[in-house]
Amino acid sequence: MEKYPHIFQPLTINGMTLRNRIVMPPMGSNFANFDGTINNDHIKYYEQRAKGGTALITLENVCVDYPLGTNGTTQLRMDNDQFMPGLWKFNERMHAFGACTSVQINHAGASATKLRLNGLQPVSSSTVPSKKGMLHPRPLTVEEIQHIINCYADAAKRAQRVGFDCVEIHAGHGYLIDQFLSPHYNHRYDAYGGSPANRARFAKEVILAVRGAVGSGFPISLRFSADELVQDGNSLQDTLSLLEYFIEPVDILNVSAAVNETIQYQIDKMSLPDGWRSYMAKAVKSKFDKVIVTSGNFRSPKVTEDVLSRGDADLIAMGRGLLAEPNWVNKVALGQEKLLRKCISCNIGCADHRIAKGLPIRCTVNPDVINEDEYRRHRVRNNILMVVIGGGTTALEAACSAAEIGANVVLFERLDYLGGLAHQIARLPGKHRLDDFVSYLKNRADLLDNLTIHLGETATINTIKALKPDVIVNASGSQPLLPPIDGLEKAVHEKSSTVFTILDLLNSPKSFVEKNQEIVVVGGGAVGLDVMEFFADYCDCHVSVIEMLPELGKDLDLITKVSMDEILKKKSVTQYTNTKVKSVADHHCQVIAGDKRFEIGFDKAFICLGMRSYQPLLKQFENYAYENGTKVLNIGDSKKARRIYEGSQEARQVINIVHQIDEIKDNSLISI
Repeated sequence: MEKYPHIFQPLTINGMTLRNRIVMPPMGSNFANFDGTINNDHIKYYEQRAKGGTALITLENVCVDYPLGTNGTTQLRMDNDQFMPGLWKFNERMHAFGACTSVQINHAGASATKLRLNGLQPVSSSTVPSKKGMLHPRPLTVEEIQHIINCYADAAKRAQRVGFDCVEIHAGHGYLIDQFLSPHYNHRYDAYGGSPANRARFAKEVILAVRGAVGSGFPISLRFSADELVQDGNSLQDTLSLLEYFIEPVDILNVSAAVNETIQYQIDKMSLPDGWRSYMAKAVKSKFDKVIVTSGNFRSPKVTEDVLSRGDADLIAMGRGLLAEPNWVNKVALGQEKLLRKCISCNIGCADHRIAKGLPIRCTVNPDVINEDEYRRHRVRNNILMVVIGGGTTALEAACSAAEIGANVVLFERLDYLGGLAHQIARLPGKHRLDDFVSYLKNRADLLDNLTIHLGETATINTIKALKPDVIVNASGSQPLLPPIDGLEKAVHEKSSTVFTILDLLNSPKSFVEKNQEIVVVGGGAVGLDVMEFFADYCDCHVSVIEMLPELGKDLDLITKVSMDEILKKKSVTQYTNTKVKSVADHHCQVIAGDKRFEIGFDKAFICLGMRSYQPLLKQFENYAYENGTKVLNIGDSKKARRIYEGSQEARQVINIVHQIDEIKDNSLISI
């Protein structure tokens, strides 16, 4: 705590005392029951963050006016008293661990979920959809506006009655209040549109109604997009002026950014630095005497402390950071920074699961966001030996998880470093956060006396025979896919060639840095677009991407897809979609697009047609296992080339096999 005095300084806000300066902002989870009630898994998920030392837990946004105000696959509701018992239970559990609580009350407006509208048209300030592809809303009447204002007030009063310490009003991110505040959405000509004062009127009336409902001695927070980062939206200066109309009754200003069209700056993309948004908070704090919250890829305790010590903000909101590491506060307090499981901002298990796929949130680096480390309590009783083949993130997670429940684990990695493909990709600019996960896994492994790691050593079938393991885990990873394209194999393997694989770049990215080159990327999936970003955004080269499918980045997560689309447009990347490469040679390739055949020249070309599983010894391991009654598992990319997320999930599930073996050994002892 002495190292970071500002992080651990208590703060009292209108009667609510926070034990430190770290808050959990509202993040949709899709954990709620279909009827809008909270459940035990939902509460347990938040409980992990309260136990981990977080000062203020903000329950994700709840619907104040059903069905017109609802969003997400499932969403909590607070539009009548039926939902109060579950929320009371939530507060009991959070308070038991010393955390204060808040709840974000919200009306989705034009962002309402179509499937729950029962045929109704969504509502907004005017007819502008929340984002491309959404339903066009209808403008609210003045009478309907007054009804919604009353809904906010009623919800705030319920929040107070069920034991919340604070209530937060959502006025950003393209939801209803923002749809009135922003000229991007608001095209009205009555008292609620046009001038800044008129666009601010709805927010002002909601805030005054909420203050009237909860009284003067109850904290109110307001979350808003300080800069919407769209051409016709509110800039930071616009927002500073708008705030003057309505923030007097507010205690806390939660400074966020962006709307749906710029979601990569709302749910921060990987390349944005820690605390990047704090300049917005500083601008708000310099003008208004309020408690200020800032957010934006905060992972590092040092950056967090620096922002607080400079006075840019009073509180730091960590959303995905606490999803990945619920014990962030406690670990920092105990000097365990090396064991922080930092969020890598991949946005796969969280944003993409919830927003794009309508699934419950998960996390790439945290295999169990609900139960956290509870698996460690159930330890094996017998001597069990597990051999792990490979040293990537999947292999390390499996090895650590099994060792943490008491198995003896031996890991073999043929290379002289750990981390596999994740560590290699982390060498690219903007991808460095991947190494945070690798470092965490290595530091975690270092604490386990029953985990032995052999670097630079290839495990053979003779190694397995000598060790006689109870379980073999093959996590040998993947290699670049080279399809049978005329001239490709030869071009890739010639030392003087201008044709490379993704591994050539990852092994030595600095050697490829040269501006103003003509670069061709064959393959427009995740790997290909990473290469495109490197050369277009960081090397100022002209890049052409060749893709067989009708679009680039088809299977990317939502945030990365939007981010890559931004770079493709900004850097004028040439896109050849529905295009096949027929042959490859030095400095050019032949392609076919429809009935057209033509040549594309390049200074360098990179073949990024995906990865294929690499499992050279798996068959031998399986034969040994069959003959000796040993369990063998093939997980991660060596099973099927995918993302870190799938590997982490499969790696944690290895402990189920370890427990099965433990039970078998127990039964063997009993039978004797």
